[in-house]
Amino acid sequence: MNIDEILYNLARKASKKGEIPVSAIIVKNNKIIAKAYNRKNKTKNILDHAEIIAIKKANKKLHKWNLSDCIMYVTLKPCSMCEQIINQTRISKIYYYLEKPDYKKEYSNVKYLKLDNLEFKSSYQQLLSDFFKKLR
Repeated sequence: MNIDEILYNLARKASKKGEIPVSAIIVKNNKIIAKAYNRKNKTKNILDHAEIIAIKKANKKLHKWNLSDCIMYVTLKPCSMCEQIINQTRISKIYYYLEKPDYKKEYSNVKYLKLDNLEFKSSYQQLLSDFFKKLR
């Protein structure tokens, strides 16, 4: 079975379960290490997009968060949330089949408000700085 067939079958499975039919596969060294489909309606968890579930499975299988040696295949171009998470994993390439329709806008009502406690900011900045100095 090839990647196209696996992705299609996973998406069809999601659709039958009342989920948006999106599926994802993660590959390392030409071997599938994780596959998933959307499950947020079943789990009632907004994070249960196919891409994120596949990433969690790959993390568990490889015992690491850095997936820079992996490739992702997904049926629909990832949403902004998934895109940011994929970026954090360092996955090097994402192959997708379809773009989202033009009328499909991502909902956002977030307002960022900067806090201005100078004492906290100074202490926290030092904490961050010290942490990264220890890493290097």
